[in-house]
Amino acid sequence: MSSRIEQLINEIDEYIEECKFKAFSNTEIIVNKDEIQDLLGELRLRIPDEVKRYQKIISNQDAIISDAQAQAQEILAQATAQTDELVNEHEIMQRAYAQANEVVEQAQAQADEIVNRAVEEADEVRRGAIQYTDEMLSSLQTIISHSMESAQGRFDSFMQSMQSSYDVVSSNRNELAGSIVSGGEEPQEPEGEEEQ
Repeated sequence: MSSRIEQLINEIDEYIEECKFKAFSNTEIIVNKDEIQDLLGELRLRIPDEVKRYQKIISNQDAIISDAQAQAQEILAQATAQTDELVNEHEIMQRAYAQANEVVEQAQAQADEIVNRAVEEADEVRRGAIQYTDEMLSSLQTIISHSMESAQGRFDSFMQSMQSSYDVVSSNRNELAGSIVSGGEEPQEPEGEEEQ
């Protein structure tokens, strides 16, 4: 079952795919600001909860190891109790010691196996959680990068339009100044014009 963050990333990808391209471009698209901000806003709200969820999964490895150690201690306690019972039987004292050592060794081996398996399972859970979180953040990074590129394109287009308007105004003022000179007056520098 996918998380809400995965759904949001898919929705953003689908939304971007459905956007129309800008005129004379096959890379820049036109987006609805409100719609993309709504999707990104919900994504920002969801990320902390999702990260906490996977941090909790990672922290469960301590509980797994603790449970395994408790089981190991219980096995060792049972082995010790069996050893005490065997030792108390005087008629089979020597055999009791041998059996007791064997039981303790088996119990120790079983306890070590449980702990090792628990550590491996905890590490696997941790790696999975980290990988998923990294993939989620990578998708978010791509979306933000696309948004930044789109914003830069709009800014560049705006600056080109402003420069064009500025050039037209400067040209008109220069023509006006030329008309004044041809009328017999001294040419004057247009007020407020900065050197380019």
